[in-house]
Amino acid sequence: MVRTPGLSRNKLLSAAIDVFRRKGYAATTVDDICAEAGVTKGSFFHHFKTKEDLTLQLVEHWNTWTAEIFRSAPYQQLDDPLARVLGYVDFRIAILGGEIAAYTCLLGTLVQEVHATHPDVRAACEAGLNGHIEELLLPDIEAARARHAPNAEWSAASVGYFIQSVLQGSFIFVKACQGPDVARENLAHLRRYLTSLFTPAPHP
Repeated sequence: MVRTPGLSRNKLLSAAIDVFRRKGYAATTVDDICAEAGVTKGSFFHHFKTKEDLTLQLVEHWNTWTAEIFRSAPYQQLDDPLARVLGYVDFRIAILGGEIAAYTCLLGTLVQEVHATHPDVRAACEAGLNGHIEELLLPDIEAARARHAPNAEWSAASVGYFIQSVLQGSFIFVKACQGPDVARENLAHLRRYLTSLFTPAPHP
C-alpha cells in the first residue's frame, strides 16, 4: 500500500477546521478531531504535540488555504480596482450559504473564545486577520482610491479594517440567528457604503 506523506496531517487539519467552527475551541477534544478525520490518536500525536500546537499550525494552514480561494475568485479578473473591491464583497455574499460552520471564519471563531486564555493562538489569529487585509484588500483599495477618490481623507487601511469588522460582526449574527439573512443585508449595506466612498462629491 502506498502511503501519501502528510495525508493524515492534512486530514487532521481539515477536520479541526470543521470541528472548531461547529463546537468551538474549548469544547473540542483531540478525540473529536481524530474521529472527524478518521485517524488514530497516535497519528495525531505523531504530527502535533498538543491541541494548541495543532491550532497554531491550523491557523497557518487556514491562511494559506483561504488566500488561494480569494486569489482565484472570479472578481480578481476585473480591470478596475474598485470593481475588485466591490467584487470581494459580492463574493462574500455569494458564499453565505449551507452549514454555518462551512462559511464562518475560523480565526474570528477562535479569537473570540481564546483571546484571554491562549495568547499564542490569539496572536496567530491577529496576524492572520491582519494579513488577509494587507494582502487581499489593501492593494485594491489603495489603487481604487488613487483612481476614483484621490482627495479622500480616509486611509485604505481604515477601509480594510472596516470591511473585516462588518464581516466578523456579521458572522456573530449568523450564529445568533442561525442563518445568513442579517449577514447578507449587512454586506449589501457595506457595498453601498463603499460605493459612496469612491463617488466624487458634487461641486457646490
